[in-house]
Amino acid sequence: MIQELQLRILPEEAANEQSLKQVVARETGTSVPHILAVRVLKRSIDARQRTIYVNVKLRVFIDEQPDEPEYQSVEYKDVSAGKTVIVVGAGPGGLFAALRLIELGLRPVVIERGKNVRERKKDIALISREHKVNSESNYSFGEGGAGAYSDGKLYTRSKKRGSVDKILNIFCQFGASTSILADAHPHIGTDKLPRVIENIREQIIRCGGEVHFETRMDALIIHGEEVAGVETNTGKSFYGPVILATGHSARDVYRYLHDRQIPIEAKGIAVGVRLEHPQMLIDQIQYHRKEGRGEYLPAAEYSFVTQVNGRGVYSFCMCPGGFVVPAASGPKQVVVNGMSPSNRGSRWANSGMVVEIRPEDFPSDSPLGLMEFQEHLEELSWLNGGMKQTAPAQRMADFINKKNSFDLPESSYTPGLLASPLHFWMPEFVTGRLREGFRYFGKVSKGFLTNEALMIGVETRTSSPVRILRDKESFQHVTLKGLFPCGEGAGYAGGIVSAAIDGERCAEGAGHYLDNQ
Repeated sequence: MIQELQLRILPEEAANEQSLKQVVARETGTSVPHILAVRVLKRSIDARQRTIYVNVKLRVFIDEQPDEPEYQSVEYKDVSAGKTVIVVGAGPGGLFAALRLIELGLRPVVIERGKNVRERKKDIALISREHKVNSESNYSFGEGGAGAYSDGKLYTRSKKRGSVDKILNIFCQFGASTSILADAHPHIGTDKLPRVIENIREQIIRCGGEVHFETRMDALIIHGEEVAGVETNTGKSFYGPVILATGHSARDVYRYLHDRQIPIEAKGIAVGVRLEHPQMLIDQIQYHRKEGRGEYLPAAEYSFVTQVNGRGVYSFCMCPGGFVVPAASGPKQVVVNGMSPSNRGSRWANSGMVVEIRPEDFPSDSPLGLMEFQEHLEELSWLNGGMKQTAPAQRMADFINKKNSFDLPESSYTPGLLASPLHFWMPEFVTGRLREGFRYFGKVSKGFLTNEALMIGVETRTSSPVRILRDKESFQHVTLKGLFPCGEGAGYAGGIVSAAIDGERCAEGAGHYLDNQ
C-alpha cells in the first residue's frame, strides 16, 4: 500500500528515514517493520515561533517496495546527423539549451571562452593566492558559468516561465541529490555542482554534439538580416543559427553588439556590498534561541526587502554557511560574490545587500550606461582595496554611523580585506539607501544590525545591465533572424534555474526556425 501524508513535525523527527518511519508508524498505526520506505516529496522549515517545525509531505510504502524512480529522466538520442545549432556559452542557459536541442533531434555545438570546470578551478585559486585574474577563466567565465563556483542555489520564482520540475529532475539525472526535488529552497552546493556539469557535457558529446573550450566568439557571421554562425578567437568559424548565452559579465559582447548597431537596451540592475555575519549569530536570530540551530536544523537563511526613497533595498543570493569570493573578470576590478558548499558548514553567513538602480537613474544616449556605472564602481573598489584582489571592507554599525573601522573581524574572504570607509567613496544614492535599509532590517530582526557584521565591496554582478532585444514569440532577436539571445546575459533570467528554462525555450525557438527554413 502507498500512502501520502502531510505532517508538521519536530526537526529531530525529520532528521532521517528511520526517524520518519517512527513518525509514520505513530500517525498510521502501522508497525515500523511494515514501513519499507519513506520518500520526502516536499520539505520546509517553519521557524516563525519559538517551537520550530518541519512541514513535510511524505510518500509511504507499506508492505511494498518502491517500483518508481526517484526522479524522471530524459532520454537523449544520437543527433550526429541532425542539423547544427551553435550555442555560445556553457553556463546553465547554454547547457540546458544544448540538452533540449538533443531532445529535438538537433546537434548542438557549444563554444565556451573559458576552460572546463576542473581546469577553471586552478585559475580561480590563483585569484585568492596570487591575486591574478585570468580574463577568460574566472568565477564568471568557464564551463558552468557564474553559478558553478558561486553557489548552486536552485530556488526561483519563475514558475510560469517553464517547467522548474523538469530542470530539477534533469539535475538529478546528472548527479545532483534528489533532495533538491523536495526542499523549499533547493541547493546543490559548489563542491558537488562541477561533477554534475561534467556529466552534462559528457552527455552532449555522447549524443554527437561538440563542446569547445577556450573558444571565444569574436563576431557573428551575418548574411543580410540573418545570422549564419560565429567567428572565434581560434580562427575557426562555426555555422548554424546561434543561441547567445554568454552570461552577465561578457561586456565585450555588449560592446560588439552596440558597435554593430544590433539593438540592445539598458536594463535595471542592483548594486551594493556583500554582508557577512557569523553564522551562529544568524542561527540565533532566525531560530529564536541562544543555542542556534542545534543538531537537527540546517544553517539558517534570511531574506530582507524594503523600499527607500522609491528604490528597492534587499538581500540577494544569501549563502548560509558559505564564503565570500572574488568575482572579478578583468583587470582593475574588485567584485565580490557568495558561495556555499553542499553542507553549508562554514562559520559565516553572507548575502548581497543591494540597492535597485533603474536606467532612468543614469540618463544616457548609450544602452551601455549602466554597464559603465558597474565598471566605475568596480574600479573604485579596486583602488580602495589596495589595487589588487584585497577587498575594501567596513563594519556594519560603523557604516551606519559613518565611522572608519580601525579593525576588522575575521572573514571568509581569502584574498584579504583592507579597512575602508565605504560610506565615503561609494555613491550616496547607494549608501544612503543601504543605511536606511539596514536600520529597518535591524528593527524587524533584532541583532542583525551589529558591528560583528562586515560589509565587503562591491557587489555589482546581480544581473545583466543590458537586455538584448528579442521577439516574445519566436525568441529570435528583433532584427536578426537565426540569433536567439538567451539567459541571464541577454537579460531574460536571474539564476541557474531561470537561465536553464530560458535555454530550453531558445532551443525550441531555434528548432522552429530550422523547421521553417
